[in-house]
Amino acid sequence: MTSELHPASVHHMPWFISGPNEGDPLYVITTIFVIAAIVGLGVLFFTLHSLPERLGHKKLQFEIVAVLGLLSLFTHVHVFWVAGLLLALIDLPDFVSPLKRMAGALEKLSGTEPPETPPRRAAPPEDGEAATDGPRPASPPEGTARTMSTKTTGA
Repeated sequence: MTSELHPASVHHMPWFISGPNEGDPLYVITTIFVIAAIVGLGVLFFTLHSLPERLGHKKLQFEIVAVLGLLSLFTHVHVFWVAGLLLALIDLPDFVSPLKRMAGALEKLSGTEPPETPPRRAAPPEDGEAATDGPRPASPPEGTARTMSTKTTGA
């Protein structure tokens, strides 16, 4: 085949018109643009969708906002997302600290001791050290026998 133009055609063709058995540059450019636009819109959607989670301040507030965000993502009910966004934007007051201070002051006035909090576990022992989870139980007083219940199997 020859690459000569038809006599009735325009002598100056636009750049996106391809000849026979050649690639289509406009199709390639359009395909790349559409794929990039879809990926870009997906990133924008998920960034916008995670906005309430990034605005949540406290642990409980963050967990509630995260659950609302997941509900809105999986159910496509946008009211959950709006509720999560509003909850993330509102700074919830701290109710626990004043109550703890009041309880401490009442304990101090009444002369009672506050309940002990359980000790935190230490790091695991290294190099063959004995592992202890706290104080060992007291041994029974002398003169008393320690009883152990055992199962006997009949033969």
